[in-house]
Amino acid sequence: MRRIDVVYSLITDKSMSKVLMVKNENDSWTLPGGAVEPGETLQQAAIREAKEETGLDVEVFGVVAVNEFFHSEKQEHVILITFRAEMVSGEIEISRPEEIQEIRWIDLEEADMLMPFYLEGIKTIVDRNVEVTYYDEGVL
Repeated sequence: MRRIDVVYSLITDKSMSKVLMVKNENDSWTLPGGAVEPGETLQQAAIREAKEETGLDVEVFGVVAVNEFFHSEKQEHVILITFRAEMVSGEIEISRPEEIQEIRWIDLEEADMLMPFYLEGIKTIVDRNVEVTYYDEGVL
């Protein structure tokens, strides 16, 4: 079974009442994110994926959620790590229309309905405003 690491960026608006989400080619809504590439840290992947999917440069902070599942058909063990992130610069744009259909600020309550795999809910994660420290220890 192959392991796949996936990272997401939880980006809120200034009022912390909306979260930036992307509608993927399969019509599902998620936070901006994707698979970690070989030789890339989790943080680097989250920053790269946010840029590729939204056009925004982000700063990534601590981890707000960790999920996992086994995809038996593909023989994959998938680990999903969600970081808190903030916009630094850039303009929202779809640069990969083959992957992303739409980018939109979505109310936290609606985000909870669109992403039920966050069991405690995006609203609770945002309201709680707690994260686990992420630290890239570099190459040893």
